[in-house]
Amino acid sequence: MEFYIYTDESIKKGKYYSNFYGGALVTNKHFEEVNKRLKVKKEQLNFHGEVKWSKVSSNYLSKYKELVDFIFQLIKEKKLKIRIMFTQNCYVPTNLSKEQKEEEFFKLYYQFIKHGFGIQECGITKEPIFLRFYFDRIPDTKEKREKFKSFIYRLQNISFFNELDLKIRKEDITEVDSHKHNILQAMDIILGSMQFRLNDKHKIKPKGNYRRGKKTIAKEKLYRHINQNIQSLYDFQFNIGISTGQKHYKTGWEFPYRHWNFKANDHEFDESKTKNN
Repeated sequence: MEFYIYTDESIKKGKYYSNFYGGALVTNKHFEEVNKRLKVKKEQLNFHGEVKWSKVSSNYLSKYKELVDFIFQLIKEKKLKIRIMFTQNCYVPTNLSKEQKEEEFFKLYYQFIKHGFGIQECGITKEPIFLRFYFDRIPDTKEKREKFKSFIYRLQNISFFNELDLKIRKEDITEVDSHKHNILQAMDIILGSMQFRLNDKHKIKPKGNYRRGKKTIAKEKLYRHINQNIQSLYDFQFNIGISTGQKHYKTGWEFPYRHWNFKANDHEFDESKTKNN
């Protein structure tokens, strides 16, 4: 048994929400099928290059909508899991050391990998489970990237990972080019749409203009389409700005799609950083 985990990060500092991380998980049972079907769908839509949120435009909106429907079909078939994590600026961490502040990016990334998918609750115990990590190129020094990978490698020594016989091989912790990985591209579209909407980028107007740009309008329409697909997964109202309620599933692993609004244990609430202000 193997879990293929693709992850990427988006904006570090947003107007209301920051530190966006996204992940997609596929088991080895469905890995080849998911990759092949995504490849074929892209070809049918004449997407010959990389698809990503930053490329969404009015000319390609209908194609991106169709691709999003296809991605969520894979999620509904339980062949693909998507997780999104972010922080909300109004929850300000307190008592952080200088080192913790400097390493915030990697510390949050580590928490996302460790808890975001609920792997420790997958319930599969008959055989070892090998975890394969594919990180989109990490924007930092080689030294810091290697240090981060060493922490990921040592996840297998944590008690609840060890009890499930979860294994991580050093060669299975890699950085990749998203251009070559369709699963990573699919996740990027969803991740991009969330940071776009949560930070009210759909309201932005070019300087000196009274109307929004065509690309901004197209992105808002695609976000709405993505949101409709998310809502169709659940029998409750899905709120994109909060952590998805655990009460709807027995474990975090069972969620086909989930958001995590990460809050430090020690934090204070700053009302001036909320949307209402």
